[in-house]
Amino acid sequence: MHTQVLDVSPQLAAQWLARNTSNRPLSRSTVQQLAGQIQRGGWQLTHQGIVFDEDDVLVDGQHRLAAIVKAGVVVPLTVTHGVPRAAFTVMDTGRKRTGRDAPALAGEANATHLAAALRGLHLYRSAPDSAWSGGSSVTSNDQLLNLLGEHPGIRTALRRGIALNRGCRITVTAATIGWYVTSEARPDIDQSAWEAGVVTGARLEPSDPRLTLRNTMLNLALGNTHRRRDDSREHLLYYLKAWNAWVEGRTIKLLRRSPNETMPRVSRRSALTSAHNAPSTNATNANA
Repeated sequence: MHTQVLDVSPQLAAQWLARNTSNRPLSRSTVQQLAGQIQRGGWQLTHQGIVFDEDDVLVDGQHRLAAIVKAGVVVPLTVTHGVPRAAFTVMDTGRKRTGRDAPALAGEANATHLAAALRGLHLYRSAPDSAWSGGSSVTSNDQLLNLLGEHPGIRTALRRGIALNRGCRITVTAATIGWYVTSEARPDIDQSAWEAGVVTGARLEPSDPRLTLRNTMLNLALGNTHRRRDDSREHLLYYLKAWNAWVEGRTIKLLRRSPNETMPRVSRRSALTSAHNAPSTNATNANA
């Protein structure tokens, strides 16, 4: 058995894939993720590469090779020949690193929530009206760390997201993204009254957007309302609809999601006073 590092071209990768006679089915989403990493320049040489057995059959690394073909880029790979056929049964049986591992290894607190919020923020910005599921929604570990570098304020938003989650059961991911994008788009708005209202609901009029959001989230958590699989996307949609009504000074009696409804953008209008008080009780009622 011997190992070497080789620069593998798309043509060579295709030739080696022809020796793939005993591997697991190819995952297109994994290939797409790896190809994207290569095209972004995020590929790094590690001990993990491709493996041929003693009969020169490819037994590990088909997704890496397929990604090289798809990306059309030469990358360095660790290539091992002569692995005993019996070793195939124990390959890739360790736990794969998940999205939370990247920020955790970087020393970040609340790594699981942080990774989910970064992934959601990426989808909100790049594909807000997609299903946020499936292969197209996968975010690689290097992307997560790059996003964290681009959006350091997400750490502060995460603390607010956790507080909102404890207050009304909105997902931490949705609350974190909601807080971050509204704070980023509207730095002129003091959101302390927004947070206090959603968390406690104290002394709010029945149609106050903060109370409506709070009650909607609590009803969802209690199972009183139909739940969808993409809870964080749905919760974020409700969060932004309610926040926009609050900042515009509108009342809102009901939060609902229409079929194929697009994700709201942060409102640029504002009817709040300089002290950022609650919307006036004389504001026009409006359903969302």
